[in-house]
Amino acid sequence: MDLFEYQGKQFFASYEMPVSPGEAATTVEDAVAAAERLGTPVMVKAQVHTGGRGKAGGVKFAADIDAVRTHATNILGLDIRGHIVENLWIEKASDISEEYYVSFTLDRSAKKHLGMLSAEGGVEIETVAEENPDAIAKIWVAPTEGLTEDRCRQWVLAAKLNPQVTDQTVELLLKLYEAYTDGDADLVEINPLIVTPEGRVHVLDAKVTLDGNAGFRHDLEPFDATQPRDEREAAAHAKGLQYVGLEGSVGVIANGAGLAMSTVDVVNQVGGKPANFLDIGGGANADVMAGALEVINNDPDVQSIFINIFGGITRGEEVANGIIEAMNRVDISSPIVIRLDGTNADEGRALLEPHLSDRLMMEPTMLEAAQKVVALAEGTGS
Repeated sequence: MDLFEYQGKQFFASYEMPVSPGEAATTVEDAVAAAERLGTPVMVKAQVHTGGRGKAGGVKFAADIDAVRTHATNILGLDIRGHIVENLWIEKASDISEEYYVSFTLDRSAKKHLGMLSAEGGVEIETVAEENPDAIAKIWVAPTEGLTEDRCRQWVLAAKLNPQVTDQTVELLLKLYEAYTDGDADLVEINPLIVTPEGRVHVLDAKVTLDGNAGFRHDLEPFDATQPRDEREAAAHAKGLQYVGLEGSVGVIANGAGLAMSTVDVVNQVGGKPANFLDIGGGANADVMAGALEVINNDPDVQSIFINIFGGITRGEEVANGIIEAMNRVDISSPIVIRLDGTNADEGRALLEPHLSDRLMMEPTMLEAAQKVVALAEGTGS
């Protein structure tokens, strides 16, 4: 779950990190009103889930209200790497003496948290890593041990930051690590972390990715509401389905993320193009299956549908009954190919058998089902 910059700053502020005052806006007039309340000069910043905003003209300094109006007008509706700007962040401008970079993420290969710190902030970390890798100080933190103040201080010294702000930087980095771990984040990044002319360490930008699966521990609804979703993804999300829209013609339904990914892969392997990734989870009852079929059926690009179910806790006859009932509820416009295996698969296939036709087919293996569904999508199946 990627946050907008202003949401990331609100997230950081909840852990008592210093951020600039600002207000979100969705219209030019809202932006002007925010700037009047904050007092100029301000920064007018596009809020999109991608980088490269500055180079694309999405971040502008506004010395007065007229400039705010001009920049807000130009930035709203701007296309930044395929993301259309619909939200702005109007932030009190900050004077900058130095710019640093810092982030925490998970190093899966090491099974530890990875922290990166550099005195060369304000530019993409990939550029620093390529041109001057020695400028990045890294630490690996075992989750069971955490980040101690002494270790953090050594890290700051290794990064060769301004020694006059060492204490402030250590304090902020400890708070950032707390936000990363306590907040169930996959990534927290500040670029740049600045030092003002008065010698204060300050968060000037925020990039935060939260683990959506940790929602039961946090109130993620405000962040979830601003996630970018196309019409198909929004409909699936409303039904509680794990869905990602793609650009092919074969609709995919599977139970379990791993099986769904494998299904997408096998469709590609036999020459087809999946229209989506859809994981219905552990359940395959009529309500879940009907919702999944409805979402896929409303995609005009779908020419055939692949239902790939491996029964585990959910038994085969339950899956079969769910499919049969769902098809009675949803007027399906595309032919369906089913592969059913696992617990009580024979019983499930027996229930499906009387309902098979040229619109509902069943194949014994995932590969054969993929070949059939791709042929149907291309108009060569029968």
